[in-house]
Amino acid sequence: MALPLLDEGDPPPFVVENADGASEFLLVCDHAGRAIPRRLARLGLDPPMLETHIAWDLGIAETSRALANELGACLILQSYSRLVIDCNRWPGSADSIVDRSERVSIPGNAKLDDADIEARTEQVFLPYHDRIREELDRRQRVGRRSILVAMHSFTPVFMDEVRPWHAGVLHHADARIARALLTELRTHPELCVGENQPYAATEETDYAVIVHAERRGLPYVEVELRHDLIADRSGRRVWAARLARGLEAARRTALLE
Repeated sequence: MALPLLDEGDPPPFVVENADGASEFLLVCDHAGRAIPRRLARLGLDPPMLETHIAWDLGIAETSRALANELGACLILQSYSRLVIDCNRWPGSADSIVDRSERVSIPGNAKLDDADIEARTEQVFLPYHDRIREELDRRQRVGRRSILVAMHSFTPVFMDEVRPWHAGVLHHADARIARALLTELRTHPELCVGENQPYAATEETDYAVIVHAERRGLPYVEVELRHDLIADRSGRRVWAARLARGLEAARRTALLE
């Protein structure tokens, strides 16, 4: 049995919003939260550091909520910081629990033993993904189609490199929804939208869309938004409305082909 990690005052590992949403879309947000279990003592980091992008995807939880409302879709959000355990990486991989993020050392992640890793996997990672799996299983039982949308944000500058993209549309082998959404977003000439930029979805790096979508044969897309564009309510509303229109158009286009 894993060591106890979460105390009574700690948040649950996931939150479900709009659970009865009738949309075919299911939104998931692997890096929505920045909570740290009390037992981990902020992983040895100063509080301001836990407000930066190394700890979570800034602005994406609020944007995902707005998008879920636009679509009438269920949304599942991870509560804990990716520094506790990254819920979009394979457990046991080098990127699952990092002791350094960019130029920042994470003291609380240094020299973890198997029991520490098991506790984070069983009490943070697995409950979140089990809930996604349960939702998809429930829909399958009643014959309801699901389209998975994994929501993320990225920093405008990474290791001193300025990123030109306003958004990225990511996919692995199944590009049905991704390429249709990309076409829709690129109708806005003012936007720079990358395909598999600034990241690419792969079996080695990504977990959520590979396990919950590709291995089930479900259509999906992974969306990346530059976080300075969703830093305030106005920006989040603009992108939620834009993505809602684009996703609905992509759904009609991709699934009718």
